[in-house]
Amino acid sequence: MSVSPIDPAPQPRAHPGDARSGAVAAVATFLLWGFLPLLFRQLEAVGSVMIVAERTMWSLLLLGGILLVTRNFGHVRALFADRRKAIIMVISAVLLAFNWLLYVWAVETGQVIEASFGYFINPLVNVAMGMVLLGERQNRLQTVAIAIAVFAILLQALGMGSVPVIALGLALSFGLYSYFRKTVMAGPVAGLFSETVILTPVALAYVVFHIGTTGWGPHGDPGTLALLVLTGPATAVPLLLFAYGVQRLRLTTIGMLQYISPSLQFMVAVFVFHEELNGLRLLSFGLIWLSLAVFSFDSFRNRRLPVEPVPAG
Repeated sequence: MSVSPIDPAPQPRAHPGDARSGAVAAVATFLLWGFLPLLFRQLEAVGSVMIVAERTMWSLLLLGGILLVTRNFGHVRALFADRRKAIIMVISAVLLAFNWLLYVWAVETGQVIEASFGYFINPLVNVAMGMVLLGERQNRLQTVAIAIAVFAILLQALGMGSVPVIALGLALSFGLYSYFRKTVMAGPVAGLFSETVILTPVALAYVVFHIGTTGWGPHGDPGTLALLVLTGPATAVPLLLFAYGVQRLRLTTIGMLQYISPSLQFMVAVFVFHEELNGLRLLSFGLIWLSLAVFSFDSFRNRRLPVEPVPAG
């Protein structure tokens, strides 16, 4: 039986309906993330650290409200009572905070194209982790798709004239986050709430210190404050959908669906923010999309998306 996004934990057995609902949740996640730079660009004067602190606290309130309504706080207590799970939640919280900070900073500094490329690389990280850590194996067409993507990464580095540090940082941090969230059996709401609980003391301390030393700043402007409040649901909703999807799909499938988000970010960067794009970088993106097309064709041919089992983990 399928579970809803607010259920405490996924069922141990996979059914076709689980994979379908997981795919819908994953696609919705990446659509929402694709347009997230538009919100952060409106808040660029606030600063990346403050934005991350605010989105942490407002996410906590939203998630706490959901847990209160569904009476699932017991699952949070169970997570922290299990030493192994508690350690994993701390690790995933740190990875999530690092990923948020790096991404918001990239948007603020006009490097959305490189940030989007980081999320193009991220599927390769998921594929690699699925193969090495979870025993997932790829067939011939999937291997060709991965090889094309690797070549695209090399072209991107040449087009930039330097190592894409932002891209690699985003890909590795979120890839590791995906892995740890898949290996701990925590429900989407309980898991994300636990992560934000871990981050909130630091976030709250930063906001209080900032207000105490510099005044109300962005908190004194109703429009800016409203956008800061919006970072809560803009953060929590996609992550809940992601956590729901990642428990029901192979990391390989999650990785390839993840191309939706950077493709949208790329278009926002070029057509809305008017960031510079040279020929080599454009070619690298073209190869990435070709890689996606090859992998998607193989998935469709084998009809794996709706019925694939979830590996034990």
